[in-house]
Amino acid sequence: MAAKARVDALRAEGRNIVDFTIGEPDFATPPHIVAAGVAALNGGQTRYTAATGTPALRRAIAAKLERENSLSYAIEQIVVGIGAKHIIYNAFAATLNEGDEVIIPTPFWVSYPDMVAINGGKPVIVGCDESSGFKLTAAALEKSITPRTRWLVLNTPNNPSGAVYSAGELKALCEVLMRHPHVWVMTDEIYEHFVYGGARHVSPLQVEPALAQRTLVINGVSKAYAMTGWRIGYGAGPLPLMKAIALLITQSTTCASGASQAAAVEALSGAQQCVAEGAALFAQRGERIVALVNAIDGIRCLAPDGAFYIFPSVQGLLGRTTPQGKTLDNDVDVMMYLLEQAGVATIDGTSYGQPGYLRISFATSMEQIEQGCARIAEAVAALK
Repeated sequence: MAAKARVDALRAEGRNIVDFTIGEPDFATPPHIVAAGVAALNGGQTRYTAATGTPALRRAIAAKLERENSLSYAIEQIVVGIGAKHIIYNAFAATLNEGDEVIIPTPFWVSYPDMVAINGGKPVIVGCDESSGFKLTAAALEKSITPRTRWLVLNTPNNPSGAVYSAGELKALCEVLMRHPHVWVMTDEIYEHFVYGGARHVSPLQVEPALAQRTLVINGVSKAYAMTGWRIGYGAGPLPLMKAIALLITQSTTCASGASQAAAVEALSGAQQCVAEGAALFAQRGERIVALVNAIDGIRCLAPDGAFYIFPSVQGLLGRTTPQGKTLDNDVDVMMYLLEQAGVATIDGTSYGQPGYLRISFATSMEQIEQGCARIAEAVAALK
């Protein structure tokens, strides 16, 4: 959001900026979903709903989890929030005591460590590099667990790396977790529909159902249905945890918007062609941007298996000098150079716990991808 604010400020000054910071689909919410929201407003759904969400939406979520993920939940085990972030935050608020540890593999979504710290917990950052495909290994997990460990946070497909855990990789992690019954699992699956090539999204509970009593599944409609502004996310988990999350919502935000929830019912229960079309579009864009970025001297990039980001290494640019005489010492310097020199906005890998990289979103048009990569190539060529 800070990067977006900087882009907006530069554009207000008259600069032409190619924005690769976007963490949301660039296309509109599908018409049938919008129509459901409008119908709800016209039908009088403008009042408070239950703190846990409307029964209709919770039933739709339960049906979706059964249909797409082979996970069975009663609606009492499902809570709707104002975005997936809302559920994650309240889960930490409900469970963390001062000094409790939360294992967070790198690269991580920037909000995880801060939400842990705000609620008195201690983020335990576990480095995962390119050699592991930016994925947590069973050995690294085992080494990180202590008596104070409360949660493991898994994000697959991953923001920012695009890494997707295979069933075998998840099985190995679950075997470790089965030996440590005090450790709970938070699995953030918000990008589940955006997987490419031979990758397939698998939920940890699909490979180890015995973890159900200490697993919180996080998801929402923001990414798959281009509904970021509707602010609907949800969690499914053990009843005591969901009751605690609901109690916090009752005393803070009260409930999500009724009209947004009605639109989410249509998203989950209605025609799904829009999801397949979005995934196909992102697959094309991802393939193109990887090819363009890998053609730039000093930058290398793994092809993402999911989400809509690439996470290229810019370590080959460090130590070079800009036309203005400044040495690029780190990824933040590279990010600022590309913004000021090329008019291309990216996000530094340091913010995601992985220095030496940039996050580049391909949730933008092919025209912008072509133009932005051309600008990056020109700016890199100007370095000494």
